[in-house]
Amino acid sequence: MIPPRLAVLACTLLFLAAPAFAQVRIKDIADIQGIRDNQLVGYGLVVGLNGTGDKLSNAVFTRESLIGMLERLGVNTRDQAAKLQTKNVAAVMVTASLPAFARSGGRIDVTVSALGDASDLTGGTLLVTPLLGADGEVYGVAQGALTTGAISARGQAASVTRNVPTAARIANGATVEREVQFTFASLRTLSLGLRNPDLTTAERVAAAINRALGEGIARALDPRTVRLDLAGRDPVAALARIEDLPVQPDTPAVVVIDEASGTVVMGANVRVSTVAIAQGNLTVRVSEAPQVSQPEALSGGQTTVVPRSNVQVDTQSDRKLGIVPGNVTLRDLVASLNALGVGPRDLISILQTIKAAGALQAELVVR
Repeated sequence: MIPPRLAVLACTLLFLAAPAFAQVRIKDIADIQGIRDNQLVGYGLVVGLNGTGDKLSNAVFTRESLIGMLERLGVNTRDQAAKLQTKNVAAVMVTASLPAFARSGGRIDVTVSALGDASDLTGGTLLVTPLLGADGEVYGVAQGALTTGAISARGQAASVTRNVPTAARIANGATVEREVQFTFASLRTLSLGLRNPDLTTAERVAAAINRALGEGIARALDPRTVRLDLAGRDPVAALARIEDLPVQPDTPAVVVIDEASGTVVMGANVRVSTVAIAQGNLTVRVSEAPQVSQPEALSGGQTTVVPRSNVQVDTQSDRKLGIVPGNVTLRDLVASLNALGVGPRDLISILQTIKAAGALQAELVVR
């Protein structure tokens, strides 16, 4: 039977032995600049709650919104506003993302979040809510039954809550009322924006496009932007060919450390110069195991607690000084550190020390 430690090490080495840079499609590493989603926001009311809505005495905006809505429907409650005590209404903020090329009449999902002191939106219904863009224009109208996916139960001495009952979604809950004008078919120049800016990757993308469509079509302007000259070509057909072209992206040598979770991620281009590593420290463990001293019957003695302390000192003398040879690869580095018995927390300290010594040929990012 293979020991668990060796099995993990073997799996790690097998994973690292795979090709570091597989080819990917251009559509997976780049976006078309100028084509993006637009964020929408609106303020509305949710009704039909089972006594879990806003307290109208605390949420003034909920009370005023309820009165205004009823007045628009022909119900005058302004004179009796002080007597409104319903707990079945909640003021909410409604957000949505309007995708590119969304057409009038289309449907989009919306997210509904409680604004006041409502404790649960489960079972509620969102009333007609206009959704505004950054320019203040109405681009959609939302309405529908809410789905929270949460469970909340409360008793006199205990309560249970799963997920977040004050946030909900409505699938296809908004109708697109206004389109964002964008004439795609008439464009003669386009720009591709790399999601991970890199000069080498940008040049490779431009070269792949020029091989497929002809020389001079694509040109890398900077680490993020590749400009396309599509004069005389159908932009839709050209982009359909471009987005499936395979490209081998290049990545810098980076080591990312998340100290909060003890996670260490290293890129395949990480190199370490010749360095000696000794890992270990002094550990002192003190454990208390008090014993009870019980006197014999009729002896007149008293029951006492006798302290018993156990002190152990671990100098970790079995840890040896290891030498990591120069210009090692990521696989060799992981294998060397695993051979020293280094855990994730210790690995963080070792990498920071190697960087301080100038032997880590990579950028060290600590989060």
